Amino acid sequence: MTTSTMAAAEAAQLTPAFGLDAGRLAAEVAAVTSHTWNVQRTHTYGGQVGRAAPIDWRVLPLRSLGGDAERTDPGGPGPQPFAPTRWLQHLPYLAHLLHQIPAPLNAVRLMALGPGAVSTAHCDPKYRLDRGMVRLHIPIVTTPDAVLVLDGVEHCWQPGTLWYGDFCREHLVRNTSSAVTRIHVVIDALLTADLATWFPASWRELLAHGEVLLNRSAPASTPAWPATLPYDALLPSGFADFDAAAPLDGSLLPAGLDRAASDVLALTVAGRSFALVPAGDSGEWRFSGWSEQRTLQPDDHGGLMLRVRRGRALADRHVPAEPCTP
Repeated sequence: MTTSTMAAAEAAQLTPAFGLDAGRLAAEVAAVTSHTWNVQRTHTYGGQVGRAAPIDWRVLPLRSLGGDAERTDPGGPGPQPFAPTRWLQHLPYLAHLLHQIPAPLNAVRLMALGPGAVSTAHCDPKYRLDRGMVRLHIPIVTTPDAVLVLDGVEHCWQPGTLWYGDFCREHLVRNTSSAVTRIHVVIDALLTADLATWFPASWRELLAHGEVLLNRSAPASTPAWPATLPYDALLPSGFADFDAAAPLDGSLLPAGLDRAASDVLALTVAGRSFALVPAGDSGEWRFSGWSEQRTLQPDDHGGLMLRVRRGRALADRHVPAEPCTP
């Protein structure tokens, strides 16, 4: 089978390097249900909060942008990196399990689908293997009446298991139970070679040779930006547009890099600020909330090297950049 003809199933049960104690997880979650979880809402880059979900779909954020304990959305590239919220402190066993996942984590949420709730069918296009971004589920409480319909296939994942779903395909959730609230841990992560080893054997050829982006693991400590800050640059207009089909194209826009108030390395372009985090130990930096699908790195000749990956394909572009003149 060639890489061009490889096709993966819509979901896969993973085999983590640790055991999942379903009873312990359920007991921890029960301890935080006295708090009324917020209804799922969207958040815009500018801080505007969208309408509440029209169904009983509630969220307790465990990792979010800036560690905000009120944000129910999965977030994305923005001015703050992802961080644990105060709620994770109440779930030490789950925090221990999350720490053992061999991949950088973005948002982690407890998501509760109430009795009678049915979502609309939708796609989440950023969770794609060729972008190196995956969404994982750990079921905590479920019922045969609560299902995920993913690419036309019904799933009722059981407590004590870990699952990957290809959520860029059309999907919906449906709970026709009259009494049971379905609760899952939903984990947004970057796919790494170590995490790929948790997938079943039937996926190995795709993950080894297909259009898949494998990210590097986060470094043990954050390196310094290897140039004097602040730093001026010119970036193509598509580079910070995460819907752009060609991120290296477009007119060059003034941009700047500097340390933000929280000592986070931040890139500012077109009036927007993005937290940057190291992409492994390579000297490249990626957008927090995104993958190594696009990175930047100072080069030895003055300027920045911009890189864009799609699966195993790599394109780059050199752009002018230099430390600011006092």
